[in-house]
Amino acid sequence: MMLRNTGNQYGFISIVIHWLMALLMFGMFALGLYMVELTYVDAWYKAAPTLHISAGMMLFMLLIFRLLWRLSNPVPKIYGQPFEKVVGLLVHRMHYVFMFSLMLSGYLMVTADGRGIEVFAWFEVPALWVVEKGNEILLGKAHMALAWAFMGFVALHTGAALKHHWIDKDRTLLRMLGIKDNQP
Repeated sequence: MMLRNTGNQYGFISIVIHWLMALLMFGMFALGLYMVELTYVDAWYKAAPTLHISAGMMLFMLLIFRLLWRLSNPVPKIYGQPFEKVVGLLVHRMHYVFMFSLMLSGYLMVTADGRGIEVFAWFEVPALWVVEKGNEILLGKAHMALAWAFMGFVALHTGAALKHHWIDKDRTLLRMLGIKDNQP
């Protein structure tokens, strides 16, 4: 399998980044839902947010790499009717907007008091802005709303991929699974 994308096929790096980020985003969503329900006496009360924040920072870095990789590679052609192509393009772009906004809101919420983020005790990401006292709660609400909205877009994206596969019978889904595309 090739590393880079072509006009007809996703390359290995795009496929790995796509599925790795998908798995991590689902895990982060589940962990986020879990940790907001914890009480002070729960064993994961401190560990869950620490894991969520560190993993979120790693995802943020992976997102930046993914965006740079996407900009430096051809995008395989989009299958479907003209309106489906436009909607597909908009949904893909909104994925990036949601991911960036979600990760930025998390970063700003955690660094609101001016302290940096210790990422898995490997390195620290500095706080770039100090947020006015009380706004971290607003950022937390925005972060949660963005997470739910992102999951809505993921459901739309998944539904569209399944529609392409089962109804249209084109190779949209197969290409993201790394199955060679022989169609022109």
